[in-house]
Parts: sequence; C-alpha cells; structure tokens
Amino acid sequence: MVVVGAGPAGSTAAIAALRADPSARVLMLDSADFPRDKVCGDGVAPHAMDVLAGLGVAVAELSVGTTPVTTLRLVSPGGTQVRRSFARPAFVIPRVLLDARLVHAALDAGAVLERRRVRTLVQQEGTVVIDGAVHARTVIGADGAESVVRRQCGAGGARAGTLAIALRGYTSADPWPVSEQRLIMAAAHWPAYAWVFPVGDGTANVGYGELVRTTTSTRAELTARLHELLPDMPPLRLRGHRLPLSPGRPGVTHGQVLLAGDAASLINPLTGEGIYYAVLSGALAGAAATSPDPARSYRRSLHHTLGRHLRHTDVLARLTRLPPFVDIATAAAHQDRRAFDRLVEIGLGAGTLDVPLIKRMIAVMARHQHLP
Repeated sequence: MVVVGAGPAGSTAAIAALRADPSARVLMLDSADFPRDKVCGDGVAPHAMDVLAGLGVAVAELSVGTTPVTTLRLVSPGGTQVRRSFARPAFVIPRVLLDARLVHAALDAGAVLERRRVRTLVQQEGTVVIDGAVHARTVIGADGAESVVRRQCGAGGARAGTLAIALRGYTSADPWPVSEQRLIMAAAHWPAYAWVFPVGDGTANVGYGELVRTTTSTRAELTARLHELLPDMPPLRLRGHRLPLSPGRPGVTHGQVLLAGDAASLINPLTGEGIYYAVLSGALAGAAATSPDPARSYRRSLHHTLGRHLRHTDVLARLTRLPPFVDIATAAAHQDRRAFDRLVEIGLGAGTLDVPLIKRMIAVMARHQHLP
C-alpha cells in the first residue's frame, strides 16, 4: 500500500493500515521533509484525538507545548454574541508540530517514509503505478487541497460554491484570553469570518477566510478584511491556502485509489475544520486498504460514520448563506447550553441537526420575528 501525503490524513492512514494488518507494507510519499509548516488554522477538536487514541497513538504527546482551549466566543454577522465553555477542551497545535509527531507515530508503527514529489499515477489491472516506478495494490491520496492524486485518478474538481480561501499568520496572544477561541463573522462578503486560536505558548494563530465567488479576492483585500474584524491585531506575515469544502456526498474512491482528508474535499463547509475529517477518513481508508475490496469497504465505512453528518452540513451550508439564519443559530446557542453543544458538534465533529435544536431556533425566530 502507498500513501501519498504524510500529513494528518496520510499518517493516520498508515497507522490504521498497520494496526489492521501488522504484516502490511506501507510506504508514505511526501514532497517535504518533516518537520515542515502547513498553512492551517491549527485547531484540533477532541474528536480527532479520540480517533488517534483509538489507533493507539499517544495523544498527550501530540499536544506537548500547547495549552487546551476551554472556551469559544462566537460573533455572528449581525453582531449576536455567545461565549460558552466547550463540553470538552479543544487544542491548537501548529502543524509544524502536529504533522511531524504523527509522522513519527506512523514510522514507529512500521511505515516507511520516502521523500518524493508524485507527478503521475496510472491505474492498471490489479496495480497502481506511481511515477512509472512505484507499484501498489492500493493508493491512498492524502496529498491535500491541491492533490495531484485527485487529478491523476480522474476525480472532478470542487463543485461551484464549495471552494474557500484563507490567510493565516502567528502573532502574540497578549491581546486575547489564552484559553479562548474566537470566531468573528463578517456581514460583508459573507460567508466569511476571522479567527483567533491561542496556541498556549504565548502566540496565537490568527486568520481570515471567505467563500470564493466568481472572482477571487486579492491578498490585499483579504488582509484588509482581517484587520477590519480584528482591529487590535498587529501587522503580521500571512500565508494563504485554498479549502475544498465538503459537497455533502464527496467522491472518495476512484478504482484502486482512495482519497482522504482535503484531497477528498473533506472540509467542514460551516467552519472550515479539516483535521477531524482528515484523521477520521485517513483511519477508515487505511483500514479499508487491507480488506479484500478496499474501495467498497471505504465507501461503506465513511458513509456509516459521516454520511448523515455530511448531508446535514451540506444543507446547513446552503441555509447559512443567509446571515439572519446564522444570527438565529448564534442566539439559540447563547440562550441554551444544549443548542451550543449541538452546534459545536456539527461544526467540529460529526454532529447532526436534531429536533431540540430546531425547536430552539424556531423559538428564537419567532421571538425576533425572523419569519421564513
């Protein structure tokens, strides 16, 4: 088995494959040496830690040097605010640390890592040939948003309206509470928001993202919008990246190729969260790769684990194009602890809409006369 990409999805896939079959031969290919930085918000939900712990990864070692985040503050496009504690603490682990630590876990499990920039992938009967030199029964494409494997295996590009762009940088966390994550949503250029994610080492990951429309905003425009939402933020060096958001029913198998994480457009369309999806899909793909029918096994396990959640987030992503809907959801979270927890589960984990949450939002709508 070959895993292209040694980030969270790829490393987790390697670990899962070797846990399912300790005799498996797993080769990871990546174009970079580790440790290396990766543009990301760095947020790691406890749900991702659960997946890794289930694979035997020492998750406490992943977060060394950081501090758990216990509180979330949301500001909606209309200015409605909610600040509550998480049901379980989250983490902010810079990718330069997280990815290197997961690579080491995969190597300790028995995987082999080779530096290679994959350029071609050809599927033949019973095998996949990479760059004309590497042969594998199954290939897991975990090479990120600009996935070469995705293009080479014939998977389509992002559906219209499901591509976002973001900038992020690191700065001093002094202006903000160390244990509080902030999401400040923008009324202009919606859907869009700025974030502050404190690492716990005196720095914070700060950024801004928005949905790509017919024309992509310039770096200068994105930077200006970030400073508008976070006026107390000092100037900082920003790096950009694209995010292929989940379309609800992502295509994750193409012959003998399984796609995981960003390469499979598995990014939460409501929050841009991708680490949980990456490690979960990586774990499922890795385990499936050791089965007699990897593609069928992966599709079934992903559908069973995330199918309903992905359908719900797809519907909610369409509804949240209307800023008043987001104001209503934020007000519901402010008024009701259970509504807050349910919305966090939807945004960071595999949560779904349920009747109590819908009733709470209807009550808020009626109170504020936001009639459909």
